[in-house]
Amino acid sequence: MKSGGSRDGEGLADILAVSRSIMNDDVRTNGAVESEAGDALVIGDRTFTSRLIVGTSRYPNPQVMLEALEATGTELVTVAIRRVNVENPAPESHLDLIRQGGYEVLPNTAGCYTAREAVLVARLAREALGTDLIKLEVIGDDETLMPDVEQLLDAAKTLVDDGFTVLAYANDDPITCRKLADLGCAAVMPLGSPIGSGMGIVNPYNLRIIREEIDDTPLIVDAGIGTASDAVTAMELGYDGILLNTAIAQAQHPVEMAHAMRLAVDAGRNAHQAGRIPRRLYAEASSAMEGRVGT
Repeated sequence: MKSGGSRDGEGLADILAVSRSIMNDDVRTNGAVESEAGDALVIGDRTFTSRLIVGTSRYPNPQVMLEALEATGTELVTVAIRRVNVENPAPESHLDLIRQGGYEVLPNTAGCYTAREAVLVARLAREALGTDLIKLEVIGDDETLMPDVEQLLDAAKTLVDDGFTVLAYANDDPITCRKLADLGCAAVMPLGSPIGSGMGIVNPYNLRIIREEIDDTPLIVDAGIGTASDAVTAMELGYDGILLNTAIAQAQHPVEMAHAMRLAVDAGRNAHQAGRIPRRLYAEASSAMEGRVGT
């Protein structure tokens, strides 16, 4: 009896080992970029434990912003360079408060409409802040705030060649995203829906194609996230992180929403790694039909 129990235990251990191996293979091949540093987010030469990047505009006041940033658990905070005095930030300015909070600053080129403008702003940010990180935005028009693909690709090439760690905001076009990755961008950030719209993930099929096509560069959903379920959806598609601002800053209770987003990103990431069950048109009993009482 003892020997049989031992054999059963060994058999169970073998089954568990095989299951773990299969699960790990699935996690490696179904999308998200695997990191040697465990489950950290790696962008260029930087490693982050949080997969949530947060903006700093449109909060009711600076105190709410600081409390919300803390509630997200973020380590990387983005700032629009064209809207702050980077060379001589006033005490208690957003930039000063972010630095005091110990967050790494991700300058962005929001408000730029040409490659030339974006490159100029990026170089100004590097000179003033001492960072090679840049979130690259080159907008096509004021109504949609969609990227101008031609200008975006031009700016991305210039900045990568100039030694920047480029996180490029793009539309949800697999071809554009592939080109940005091939240019050497440290992360590619397709939109979920238009900036500030809160419409969530309007085209999950394109985002899925982008994830399947690009497995060698971190992918971050940027723009359009409206609530926690949107963040979960993006992470379940295998994306490596989320960048958002308005969903938290303009929520009725920003700090509570910030906490919800933190939980959502973690939940979506865990669900993606666990591997969901297949969708079926018809029901399938969860209990075995064989051996039922009375049969």
